[in-house]
Order: sequence, then C-alpha cells, then structure tokens
Amino acid sequence: MRKPFDAVGKCDESDFNGYKTLRVSGILGISPTSAKLVAHPRVMAVADAILLTYCLNYRIGSLTAVEIHPGETDQYLHVDDGIYPVRMPGMQLQISAMWALEDFTKDNGATRIALGSHVDQGTNRYYNRAEEYDGASDSPDDVVQAIMPKGSVLFYMGTTRHGGGANRTDKPRAGLINTYALGWLRQEENQYLNVPREIAEQHSELIQRLMGYQLHRTLGAFQHPDGTWFEN
Repeated sequence: MRKPFDAVGKCDESDFNGYKTLRVSGILGISPTSAKLVAHPRVMAVADAILLTYCLNYRIGSLTAVEIHPGETDQYLHVDDGIYPVRMPGMQLQISAMWALEDFTKDNGATRIALGSHVDQGTNRYYNRAEEYDGASDSPDDVVQAIMPKGSVLFYMGTTRHGGGANRTDKPRAGLINTYALGWLRQEENQYLNVPREIAEQHSELIQRLMGYQLHRTLGAFQHPDGTWFEN
C-alpha cells in the first residue's frame, strides 16, 4: 500500500478528511488480498444480521485505506450514512467495519466513537460532509477510542457518530474501512470504475456481487446475451 498512499493519498485532502491523512480507494483493484477482509465470514455474518432485514442483498458502499500521519488532529464526529438524505426509524442503511492494519492506540489516531449515538437519530435529521457534526451534544464520557491490536476489526452502524483520532506519535497508523450498504442504495464508491473489469473478474463471485455485479430485484439490470451472469 505504500506506493498508492504516496501516489494518490493526498487527493482527498479537506477540512473534513484532514491535511495529514492519506486516503486510497479502489482497494480491490490494488490489493488482491484485501478481498479476505472484505468478505471475512465474521463480517458477512454481522452484515447479514443487520442489513438483510431491509434488502435482498447488500454491497460495498465504500472501501478505503486510511493512513493518519503525525500531527493530524481529531476528525469531526460524523455519521457515514449522512450521504443519504433520508432517515427511517429503526432502519440501518449501512454498517462499517474498520480493520486495524497496525496497532490502534490512544496516541496514534485510534477511531473515536460516540457510544449509543446510533439510536439518537431523528427521522428527518442527517449530516453530510459539508456540515459535519461537531460533537457538541456528546458528553466526553460518551466518546471513547477503539484501541485495537493489528488485525482487529471494529463494527459500527452507519448512524454512529465517529471520527479519526489525532496522531500524537512520530509514526503513521493505517486502517482499512469497509462500508456495506443496502442493495437498493447508490454506492458511495463506484466499484465499476475504480476497479478495472479484468481485475474484478479475477475475484470470487462473492466479491463481485459485493462490488455491485448483481441485481436487486430489477435495479441494476443489464441485458446480457446469455442472461446468466450474476442472477439472484
């Protein structure tokens, strides 16, 4: 991942994303082994339990490698599903799985989580990346850091307020954040363009389906001559 981080990591710099944090998308086109994390049985079991109540199938919403460098400050607390301008009581539109590619510590930027915030979302209230939640209503006692050893995974709801932590060490820390969204929603990250078709075809059928190569009822239909590829 070093080469992609150095090549494109600064492309998404902003007040929200930070100016000392590198981000790389299109991971399935860069790292074949990332598929093991994307389709990890435990992750799939959690996604099945939470999302399949509201859809026939789900897919990758986004898949991003994040490297927080020394000197980065706390990211605004925000909700990942704020990209969707809708809120339905009791329904989760997506979930997130954050993998620690290195040890996550209190000082190197471990993810900050506002405990219980996933149940504190009004029916018409949502946040997007142009108006980040500033955490004003969160008690300091409610915001914790996900201290995790390398190889651990953190699950949180799309409605959970969270943010990257400040890195007060002299080394960067890297993580892989996977989101999984209901199959009838537009994906945040366009997997068809980010991952070349010839590479997508080398992945398992499960990964291809998660990338979006499947129907959700009639959504995403494509008239293929043999009509057999990626049927439900």
